[in-house]
Amino acid sequence: MPSAPETSSQQARLEWDEQGQPLSSQFADVYFSNENALAETRYVFLANNQLPERFAALTANQQLVIGETGFGTGLNFLCAWQLFEQHATATARLHFVSVEKYPLNCADLQRALALWPELAPYAEQLLAQYVALHPGFQRLVFADGRIVLTLLIGDARELFGQLDAQVDAWFLDGFAPAKNPDMWTPELFAELARLSHASTTLGTFTSTGYVRRRLNEAGFKMKRVPGLGKKWEVLKGGFIGTAETAEKPWFARPQQPVGERSALVIGAGLAGCATAASLAQRGWQVTLLERHGAIAQEASGNPQGVLYLKLSAHHTTLSRLIVSGYGHTRRLLEQLHKGTDWDNCGVLQLAFDVKEALRQAQLAAAFPADLLTNLDRSAAEAKAGITLPAGGLFYPEAGWVHPPALCALLSQQPNIQLRLHQEALELRRDGDSWQAWNDKQLLASASVVVLASATEIKGFTQSAGLPLKRIRGQITRLPATAASRALNTVVCAEGYVAPARQDEHTLGASFDFNSDNLTLNSADHASNLQLLDEISPELCGALNAAALDPEHLQGRAAFRCTSPDYLPIVGPLADTTAFAEAYAVLSKDARQVPDTPCPWLEGLYINSGHGSRGLITAPLSGELIAAWLNNEPLPVPADVAQACHPNRFALRALIRNKA
Repeated sequence: MPSAPETSSQQARLEWDEQGQPLSSQFADVYFSNENALAETRYVFLANNQLPERFAALTANQQLVIGETGFGTGLNFLCAWQLFEQHATATARLHFVSVEKYPLNCADLQRALALWPELAPYAEQLLAQYVALHPGFQRLVFADGRIVLTLLIGDARELFGQLDAQVDAWFLDGFAPAKNPDMWTPELFAELARLSHASTTLGTFTSTGYVRRRLNEAGFKMKRVPGLGKKWEVLKGGFIGTAETAEKPWFARPQQPVGERSALVIGAGLAGCATAASLAQRGWQVTLLERHGAIAQEASGNPQGVLYLKLSAHHTTLSRLIVSGYGHTRRLLEQLHKGTDWDNCGVLQLAFDVKEALRQAQLAAAFPADLLTNLDRSAAEAKAGITLPAGGLFYPEAGWVHPPALCALLSQQPNIQLRLHQEALELRRDGDSWQAWNDKQLLASASVVVLASATEIKGFTQSAGLPLKRIRGQITRLPATAASRALNTVVCAEGYVAPARQDEHTLGASFDFNSDNLTLNSADHASNLQLLDEISPELCGALNAAALDPEHLQGRAAFRCTSPDYLPIVGPLADTTAFAEAYAVLSKDARQVPDTPCPWLEGLYINSGHGSRGLITAPLSGELIAAWLNNEPLPVPADVAQACHPNRFALRALIRNKA
């Protein structure tokens, strides 16, 4: 498994010269030429990678993937975006993957990009999404999905080592080798080679002999060509080596579906709406089937959900997924109506006992302060606006969301046909298509099916063996009072309470592994009120909780859907019986890697098992499925994708000799 990512995304430290140009204090180097930055970018990176011609040659739904070392001010990205719009057909897509160890803060980025007014239409869109960029993989989507930027925040070699992608063109744009040698190592070049193919090209400002020789050794054929202005020479070249892949077949990408780009998504909760949106943005014609009379009727239907980040100081797989998913969701929310549909009021996790205080101290040391910060009791009370029993961790960019509004945003795309009161009970394969049936009624057919209907997925023969389980949860709704309106942030302990939305607070939530009854019950309301009292006796009093009769409280109950390891189940499905036969040797020797191709159920995928973290993990999981189906760079590290893969359960069963 790759090592844990950088624990702190240190922001770039900048100085500004007399011309208003930024300089890096960390590396004592310029970000770009003082004289002709745009011209150099267009020559060294765009022209030397033949991008005008390659963009123009893209056909409908084709894509080109650019990889970059050193995002910096985003100048190269914006220039590539501009060129793409000028030359590429309307349905082609550009994927840009860039690494940055020291990202600029938003104010510095805005100041730097203001130097190029002609890029303002693109810079404005980048700045609008330049939020929640924390260590690891961060996915930003522009132009209705036509432009995708995956920012890798941290060490270049480490993060490119976790990337699953095929890169068509490389921009090597780290600071000069003499200033920043870590960006020009043989180890990094080996990772670039791993991600390259026979048509991959490369351009870079540097013409240093050391860099040219090391790139040649990695499998690139580089040559010096004339530079621009004072830069006499630069390097350009292409990949002539052989990219080695040692991928385990049960995690390898299935073949892309043939025929029409049609998809059937079953379930219009958050996972289904997010998957439908990610596919629709890539030109797929999506039919979204929902058994209820409206979207977001089950776990995604609560009035307020919390962007709750339960992290690990050890940067576990789940923790890294949460940081990436949180950033993606947080950027999506910028499109909603603030105050009604969401609010970045912050989330405060109370240090309610000594063990929790110790855990929080470890987290504060392991993550950057712009993601979370430790507050003492006085500071926590100042943020929350109410009296509290303790301080805790504060997530300044987090807050609450009205999940149905997010589902509506995602599902209202031109390429999505929403069909309500359509309950799929059976899936049948018919040639190259899947069919969804309800008894004798054919509901819909498509080349791809994505199952996103929580534990109802177990009703289909093809997915019956997945270990999905449901947990009943009940929230309580309380009318706001003059005193309770002082609450400024979401506050969590064993439960949570959110600031008022439409003059009503949401608090909860219960966890019941054994109940199948969604009727509201007074015991869970009473439990939620007790959780509120533990969070803040003062707020409990402000809401007159002691005088409330749990029998008559308003609320909502729904089933969360989770997996045994609490990671979501996201990805392509295999034939369970054939899988056990194909890889039976693993029950005798788990170190074996048979070269037998995985027996996929072609075109069948799942996005489920998000538990109480669906707001954070489901939208990014939609992007992950779209990446598999379109052969795109994955939006999460390869080991995170594998940890969420449906095949993990069949694999574990074999290794434990229980298949």
